Amino acid sequence: MTDFYQNYLTDKSYQLLINLRKKYQFVLIGGWAVYFYTQSLKSKDIDMIIDFSELEKIKKEFFLEKNERLKKYQIKIEEIDIDIYLPFYSFLGLPAEEIIKKTTVVDNFYLAEKEILLITKIFAYKNRRGSIKGEKDLLDIFSLLFLDDFDFKYFLKVIKQYKLKNLLLILTDLLKKTKSLEDLNLNQHQLAKKKRKILERLV
Repeated sequence: MTDFYQNYLTDKSYQLLINLRKKYQFVLIGGWAVYFYTQSLKSKDIDMIIDFSELEKIKKEFFLEKNERLKKYQIKIEEIDIDIYLPFYSFLGLPAEEIIKKTTVVDNFYLAEKEILLITKIFAYKNRRGSIKGEKDLLDIFSLLFLDDFDFKYFLKVIKQYKLKNLLLILTDLLKKTKSLEDLNLNQHQLAKKKRKILERLV
């Protein structure tokens, strides 16, 4: 498996993430959450959902920039971006306040459940396909789908509950069109076999 980002960047990002966990309460989403589930590709940027009281604490330590268009706050520390989402403000395929109801603990981090995380990743990919970040989203999507304990029934239940058929269509289209995943060490034959099983479970 190749490294998508340079090691010095992911190492710096990881150390920053550990330091943030010591000071603040948050639900981790994005590439780092995918990594803690899959141990596949590390991330450069950090994505989290926090409540407004934690936001006030963070404001005392960091300069926060509000992104009104994307309904999030941002912190930039050299090459690393920290994206902060808030309940009843941010939307990531699902409302942020719904995501924080569906969490689990892995490696001492609160993470969005892997099935919920996949929905946020498909939503991100929809808006970023064709870019470097979109390519990383694609790899994260497949990494989650390949997990042995990924609950497809639960995933489809959430898709139906929140009327997210458009995201399911994007996912099935992505599965059909992706022919190889060299960054995940899968050739065309290996990927085709895995895709066939996944598509059967998404019906």
